[in-house]
Amino acid sequence: MSGLTLQNVTKQFGTFTAVRNVALTVPHGTFVCLLGPSGCGKTTLMRMVAGLDLPTEGEIRLDDKDITNVPTHKRDLGMVFQSLALFPHLTVGENIAYSLRIRGAGKDEQKKRVDELLSMIHLSGYADRPVAKLSGGQRQRVAIARALAISPKLFLLDEPLSALDAKLREAMQVELRQLQQRLGITTIVVTHDQREAMTMADTVVVMNGGEIRQAAPPVDIYRRPADTFVADFIGMTNLLDFKADGTGATVLGASIPGLVVPNGLASGIVSVRPEDVHLTVPGNAPITGTVIFIRDLGGTIETFVEAAGKQIVAVSVPNARPDVAVGQSVGIALDPADCVVLKS
Repeated sequence: MSGLTLQNVTKQFGTFTAVRNVALTVPHGTFVCLLGPSGCGKTTLMRMVAGLDLPTEGEIRLDDKDITNVPTHKRDLGMVFQSLALFPHLTVGENIAYSLRIRGAGKDEQKKRVDELLSMIHLSGYADRPVAKLSGGQRQRVAIARALAISPKLFLLDEPLSALDAKLREAMQVELRQLQQRLGITTIVVTHDQREAMTMADTVVVMNGGEIRQAAPPVDIYRRPADTFVADFIGMTNLLDFKADGTGATVLGASIPGLVVPNGLASGIVSVRPEDVHLTVPGNAPITGTVIFIRDLGGTIETFVEAAGKQIVAVSVPNARPDVAVGQSVGIALDPADCVVLKS
């Protein structure tokens, strides 16, 4: 099976274009995260995939079938909303079995499927419990089980973990990814949480202004961002001006030999991740700066340095912590292999 394909999908609300000319292929069995700031178009795009909104232009295909104008209930998909939308007057088992019941499944079939799903989400024995008596994480699991009850071809989740506390959210990210891998179901998650996307996805789709800025595996999004927006939105980075010279480029007033600059590009911006910024004693590196702030986060140490009128951040782990203090001069070493030349 081929999975989901969006071909030049556009959505307009009056004169406002919420999604513009989006082309995306989601192979069968993969996990994709739509990531971006509020208002970037990611939820509108998911609503069109779900059939809750119709595209102004373009085509949506699922396993080679055109579903652009197919009603939601005929699209063979399961969806978990941000609010979860569980029925408070029903038990856990009744919530999970709801879609089976309205499709005419017998009671024995409903019970068998509910028991299977409760075991899958580690809530065996909870079938008769009121949903109001569940914790946030348990309600989340029930919402997921309800969406999976009909064994859909496509599984959609809109900000599913946003209401959970940080520790539970991270645990649920791992559980959701493991469940998806076990079932092999094509899954799309909308999120604004970068860590969530990097943790779960096979492919991260970064959106801004209704357009896809980059769609790639998480490591490529982080290490090889397509432009300054992606570099700045994903994690922390240092965006530094450069000018090309005969052997590479000049960054922060110092030559960085070996930095590969595209032909014809005289100047631009490079992205350097903080973990790739190396601090040393002055004179042992081409760039010199002054430490202006140090932040100890337990697992990492962030050192803020001012150099050539710019602020640059270096990150290290505690056992490799640089021996520096605020006000001290330091050398800054940049490996050209770690500098990504970007289009703005």
